[in-house]
Amino acid sequence: MDTATKIEEVKKCPVQYVLALNDALNVINGKWKTPIIGTLLFGKMRFKELERNIDKISPRMLSKELKDLEVNGIVKRTVYDTTPVTVEYELTESGKTFQCVLDIMVKWAVEHRDRTLGLKK
Repeated sequence: MDTATKIEEVKKCPVQYVLALNDALNVINGKWKTPIIGTLLFGKMRFKELERNIDKISPRMLSKELKDLEVNGIVKRTVYDTTPVTVEYELTESGKTFQCVLDIMVKWAVEHRDRTLGLKK
C-alpha cells in the first residue's frame, strides 16, 4: 500500500487518525523543538548560532532538544575535525519535509492574530 492510500485509510478512522497525530507530536512535542526546526529551515547552523536565534532557550535545553531531534531523524549533527572541534546542525530530508507544516501553522497564526486583534473579519 502506498503512502497516499495509507493516509486516506487513516483519515477514515478516528482511532488511527489520533494515533498518527500522537506519533507526530511525540517527535515535535515541547516548547523548543518547533523553533529549532524552524530556525534550521534557514540552513546549517552551529550551536551558538541556534542559541542566538532562539530567544530565551538555555544551552542545556538546546542540547537536550537537539539530541531528541537527532534520535528521531529530524536533525543531523556533523562534527568536523578542526581545532577547536566544529559541530554543525542541519535538518535531515525528513526534517525538511516539516516546512509545509510550519508554513501552514505560520499562515494560521498570522490570520488568527489578525482576527483576534480585530484587524480582519
